[in-house]
Amino acid sequence: MTSINFLLVDDEKPFIEAIARRLRQRGFIVDCAFTGVAALNILEKNDTIDVVVLDVKMPGLDGIQTLEKLKKKHPLIEVIMLTGHATIPSVIKTLKSGAFDYLMKPCDLNDLISKAKQAASRKKEREAKIFDVRIKLYISEQERSEMISKILDS
Repeated sequence: MTSINFLLVDDEKPFIEAIARRLRQRGFIVDCAFTGVAALNILEKNDTIDVVVLDVKMPGLDGIQTLEKLKKKHPLIEVIMLTGHATIPSVIKTLKSGAFDYLMKPCDLNDLISKAKQAASRKKEREAKIFDVRIKLYISEQERSEMISKILDS
């Protein structure tokens, strides 16, 4: 697998900078944002992001709101939620909103990398399936849209 492009999003700047430094030392490409709005702005300009690591609790646009906006605009990007205060309802809400998975803070770097590899693999598989649907010659646009929707919902 090629390198994973990360976007780390958390209002705790030292925490995110430490994770970013450790990921870069392992050869990953990493961008950082310290608000949900900043993360969405980065995603508008950078179409190479594979995995977003997103804190649930942030001032302003919180992690769940950011996740919902992100998945509407960029449905293929996989999101791993970070939380220091996991509750069953919040975990269920994030997963229903499209998160790939979640981790508790502070997270083990190897666990994060393992989940990110799984998430990036899922993204690439879904991109390949969508490509295959888009190049089918003898289906209608409606059939094409329905097939792509099923891929995105899987």
